[in-house]
Amino acid sequence: MRDGGIHWVAHSRRLAQDISPSMNRFEQVEGFVLTGGASTRMGRDKALLEIAGVPMLLRMVHLLGPMLARVALVGSPDRYAALGLPVFADDWPDVGPLGGIASALRRSESDWNLIVACDLPGLTEEWIEWLIGRALTSQADALVPESAKGLEPLCAVYRSRGAAVLATAVERGVRKTADAVGLLAPEKIPESEWKRFDAHGLLLRNMNSPEDYAEIEARYRRGEIA
Repeated sequence: MRDGGIHWVAHSRRLAQDISPSMNRFEQVEGFVLTGGASTRMGRDKALLEIAGVPMLLRMVHLLGPMLARVALVGSPDRYAALGLPVFADDWPDVGPLGGIASALRRSESDWNLIVACDLPGLTEEWIEWLIGRALTSQADALVPESAKGLEPLCAVYRSRGAAVLATAVERGVRKTADAVGLLAPEKIPESEWKRFDAHGLLLRNMNSPEDYAEIEARYRRGEIA
């Protein structure tokens, strides 16, 4: 593993040990973190890029772990096994995040599942709690935020029963995640509802390029990211 180092590998193992079932607020919900693909625009594995010495991947696990029944990674077991966290292989590693979402749902042992991309440093505990609480009252197969760009499926809550629909979409050649998720007839969360959790405009913003990374580091130093 080229990025990071032994200090955060040890940190991840302590984290896995420290999250006890009694801490979990949503014991009926599992969490899956998509580690991402080739990170072509970033030029290196963005899952392992550090903010304050902690890789993005571990920051996400640290956020979600105390809230959920289980948090697992979806990506390369060979690359991330050293972190000491559950890692499930992406069954469709070359089709983008849609393959990761479908893979996660196929492996879930729960009805509801929070699925997030690893590169969303603006996510907050308050938002995640609200999102899951809203999902648990929904009759839909997915609860997905919606912005001016359309559905935001990389921070959303999905029922496991949607796995077959997404897998079929992948096999039929669908590659745009929002198009496939739309087949689930999701309940959409309009921007007017989720924007109150987005004080700094970072809540659903992915980190895709070195410029994005530099900005995130600067905003962390300004206290805009916890």
